[in-house]
Amino acid sequence: MSSKTVAQEILEFNDNLERVSFEVLKGFNLINAFNGVNKDTIKRVLHKFYTKYYNDTDKRFMILGSSPARRGTALTGVPFEDVNHLQKDTGISIDAFGANKRSSSFLYEVMEEYGGRQNFYKQFYMSFVCPLGIEKINLKGNWVNCNYYENAALKKCLHTFIVDSLRCQIDFNIDTTVCFCIGSGENFKFLTNINNEQHFFDAIVPLEHPRFIMQYNADRKEEFIQKYVNTLSQYKIKE
Repeated sequence: MSSKTVAQEILEFNDNLERVSFEVLKGFNLINAFNGVNKDTIKRVLHKFYTKYYNDTDKRFMILGSSPARRGTALTGVPFEDVNHLQKDTGISIDAFGANKRSSSFLYEVMEEYGGRQNFYKQFYMSFVCPLGIEKINLKGNWVNCNYYENAALKKCLHTFIVDSLRCQIDFNIDTTVCFCIGSGENFKFLTNINNEQHFFDAIVPLEHPRFIMQYNADRKEEFIQKYVNTLSQYKIKE
């Protein structure tokens, strides 16, 4: 096992992402927060955030979304954290990034119900199947958000990058008994296929996407919060 802290491992991984640059399909772009115009500020934000919550060598479970939203993590670099919470956590202003300020309220409520942010991040490492954001040109000629699984050729193009990125992150002393997948549809299907090939985890457990919950089932939010907490609490870190 590495003598580095989990924070150091994560920060080195993000430093390596800074150097990632390859062509995807025509009409698609990768969005790399780690080598963009705000990269110096992002490095400071990442260092503050990860040393606050991951400055240890403890095992954690991994929770994976699909890919960073172009107006969210693809600009800030920290998975599932919004501008307001990041600024509060790090003391660094990132208003100028132009990221969406809308709170990821559902996941924050899950964290609170689980025992608070400190306790949650002590147990879980959050990331994405594809760690870089993706955008595409729509029929109106505008760049819009895109998930890696929306196009078969795009998935094929990103396959090796995704597998290598997952393998690298698992080395952050991740407990591979189970991986939690945010999104019970295409993201879960693709991650399951990858896992069947690579045998990264003993099991992949799907969780409904917060957007699905808040957009279509807001009246059942408390039910889904409890489902998240109960599902996450079923598994215990292996010593």
